[in-house]
Amino acid sequence: MRQKSKSVLEFDKIIEKVAGFAETEKGKEEVYKLDISHDPKGVRFKQKQTAQALSIIIEKGSPPLGGISDIKEYVKRGAIGGIISLRGLLNCADTLRAARLLKNYVLLNNDDRNYDLLESLCQDIYANKDIEERIYSVIIGEEEIADDASLELKRIRREIQIKNNSIKNKINSIVSSPSMQKYLQEAIVTMRNDRYVIPVRKEYRSMVKGIIHDQSATGSTLFIEPLALVEMTNDIANLKIEEKKEIERILLELSMMIGDISEEMLSNQEILIELDFIFAKGKYAISINGIEPKINDRGYIRIKKGRHPLIAPELVVPIDAVLGDEYTTLIITGPNTGGKTVSLKTLGLFTLMGMAGLHLPAEYGTEISVFNAVYADIGDEQSIEQSLSTFSSHMTNIVKIMKEVDEKSFVLFDELGAGTDPTEGAALAIAILDTLHEKKILTAATTHYSELKLYALTTEGVINGSVEFDVETLSPTYKLLIGVPGKSNAFEISRKLGLQQEIIDKAKQNIETDKIEFEDALKKIEENRIYIEEKKQEIDRIESESKKKHRDFLTKERKSLEKSEKLIDEANYEARKIIENAKRE
Repeated sequence: MRQKSKSVLEFDKIIEKVAGFAETEKGKEEVYKLDISHDPKGVRFKQKQTAQALSIIIEKGSPPLGGISDIKEYVKRGAIGGIISLRGLLNCADTLRAARLLKNYVLLNNDDRNYDLLESLCQDIYANKDIEERIYSVIIGEEEIADDASLELKRIRREIQIKNNSIKNKINSIVSSPSMQKYLQEAIVTMRNDRYVIPVRKEYRSMVKGIIHDQSATGSTLFIEPLALVEMTNDIANLKIEEKKEIERILLELSMMIGDISEEMLSNQEILIELDFIFAKGKYAISINGIEPKINDRGYIRIKKGRHPLIAPELVVPIDAVLGDEYTTLIITGPNTGGKTVSLKTLGLFTLMGMAGLHLPAEYGTEISVFNAVYADIGDEQSIEQSLSTFSSHMTNIVKIMKEVDEKSFVLFDELGAGTDPTEGAALAIAILDTLHEKKILTAATTHYSELKLYALTTEGVINGSVEFDVETLSPTYKLLIGVPGKSNAFEISRKLGLQQEIIDKAKQNIETDKIEFEDALKKIEENRIYIEEKKQEIDRIESESKKKHRDFLTKERKSLEKSEKLIDEANYEARKIIENAKRE
């Protein structure tokens, strides 16, 4: 149920988003391994890592993670005396360079800022600019080595060039010779088996001295290497053998350099992957405008203006919620599509994200608890294969949850007891919640049942919550209200939509008097809450204006005082000048 609950809360989608910020494939793999921690100390450590990554990115810009490759196989090859490929050596150089730049990025120009966790990782990064630059100076591309890689290679290639020029001049003179042209199929020079040849008509074979390397498809043309070129071409072939040996010697030298620092290179790779993973968390935190939550292990959750991270920023409605300490059970009521499930998911997802060391899209002061497990039964889990009804499917999940939970668990139920007879469903829901409540297990549940609202009002440690509904516009506001039970709006909505009043009155007669009184009391509570909230906003506005006027008055008074002091200073200066002039006279 733990893994299923993570899926239901869409924790895997959060991981996908974080992985999108990793620069390397190995970094992405590390993100996909990310899981929650049950140790408060470990969670705080992970949160601090993310906070420092976020801070340094804001301060210095994106970290230089480009060029990091998986070099494990290349380094191992160098360590046993093998020759690393050109591509492998370039990857090693790129990774050395990335390590050096990242080390400087983290360790330099920090002034008085503290990035101790990142600094600790980067202190262990091995940098060797000499090897890095040596590889870059030798290898131009994945298939090319620079002429200046060694003096010997430069000499060999110069000789090859001279020989090639001599051959071209010689063969061009042969082809352009009037005496030779009558034997040629065409006055051109071509290559066969890396040797220069000319196309000779078959009937003139005896007139052209040389070695046949090929013939045309019809056999009418023979491709002959003139005898005068054979020795010169052989010289080039020998020089190319020398070139290959020299290149192998250079590559072996570079490979041995990498082999000599194999342990440092492999250690670097682990550190760079870890840093890529940490910076991915930091970048994700910036993308969601996230904050570092406070961490506790006493089952206390406080969310301030929390925004569900998978809902578009322009659509999401922030929620405030408090659970734990005084109240261990929260029962949320409200209309369909009113935001109950989103509020429930936000509570669960924020907890999982926080325990995984991820920042939360909320305001400072947000706090989450570390749990042994988070269990969630949310959404329509109807199983067609097992022919289970919606109620049976939910109850199957609930049975598993009730067997696994302990006092350090956090449990979330969506529409608890729904899908069956309302009376029995409500009774079951109360029994389940009461069982968890007696064990002091932190629980949040959504429901439509009025019986659960009454249960919350009459049970110590259980609190009502609701999602606000605007009867005037007949639409939910998606705001979560803690301490306020949701009121059924069926009659009010029906009246607004034009249903005759006598029909509504008849409907009310079919409901027990105490239930009507209960709903009327809820309506009065809601009206009083809205009135108090409006008055509070008015008081806050007046207080803000009063403070502004007070600040403006103090500013004017200070400027007036400064002006007076300036005038007095000027008057004293003029008085001294008059007295001094009088004394001189």
